[in-house]
Amino acid sequence: MKLKVYSSDGSSSRDQDFPNLPVFEGDKGVQAVKEVIVAIRANQRQGTRSTKTRGEVSGGGKKPWRQKGTGRARAGSIRSPLWVGGGVVFGPRPRDFSKKINNKVKALAFSRALFDRASAGEVVVIEKVAFSAAKTKQVKDVVGRIEPKGKLLLVDAPFAPESIRAARNLARVSLQEASKLNALDLAHYKKIIVSSAALEAILARINGSQN
Repeated sequence: MKLKVYSSDGSSSRDQDFPNLPVFEGDKGVQAVKEVIVAIRANQRQGTRSTKTRGEVSGGGKKPWRQKGTGRARAGSIRSPLWVGGGVVFGPRPRDFSKKINNKVKALAFSRALFDRASAGEVVVIEKVAFSAAKTKQVKDVVGRIEPKGKLLLVDAPFAPESIRAARNLARVSLQEASKLNALDLAHYKKIIVSSAALEAILARINGSQN
């Protein structure tokens, strides 16, 4: 499979063949991508929302008024769910949303997601992520030459401290280490810019998982 390779400053590009990139036919791995993305999102949920039932809110021990003769509706407690400040019926409670996905499914989903984005021309390679100083303008100029608009994911292995400081003020640019890249990252961004070193690490990770 061929990918577009840009120079370090993004000013020039060429097509280069990467024979080790994963190749799929048909729908193999598509369901795995869905399952892994759902699991990643579920595992990011804290599950800390909580409401109190009528048995947990304070007060309500005394009947507000007598059962008959007042002309008002019958009431047994001021903490009824019908009352302001009362308990909540079937409200959210703390829970664990996490889902477990085995490593083979994760590896399959990652390879398929990379194949889909690469075959669509949405993954490009930059020779090196290197900035002479921690200047946001340098990052903006480089990524602007590669992709003027939209969300970008910049992948390196690893990032230099100057690169992190230079890119963190750009809202449309996100950074990710090659070792932590996952199927959700590959699916979320309009364009994925991978350094040569990061691509080597990714391919080594994919080919190692297939052995």
